[in-house]
Amino acid sequence: MAGDLVRVGGWHNQKGMTTAEYAVGTVATVSFVGIILAIINNPEFQKAIWQVVLAIIKVVMQTLGGGA
Repeated sequence: MAGDLVRVGGWHNQKGMTTAEYAVGTVATVSFVGIILAIINNPEFQKAIWQVVLAIIKVVMQTLGGGA
C-alpha cells in the first residue's frame, strides 16, 4: 500500500537553484568587502588604528625597559 502512495510536493526542476544561491552569496560577499574597504579608507579609522599601534609599541618598549 505504501508503494502506491503518490508523492506530494515531490522533486521539482531545481536546475537553477545552485546558480541563484551562488549569485546571492557572491553579491553578499562583494557588498561586505565594499563596506570593509570604505571603513578602512576612512581617515578617522586610519588615525584610530595608528593610535592603537603606537600604544602597543609604547607598551612593548616599556615592558622591555627601553622606552619612556
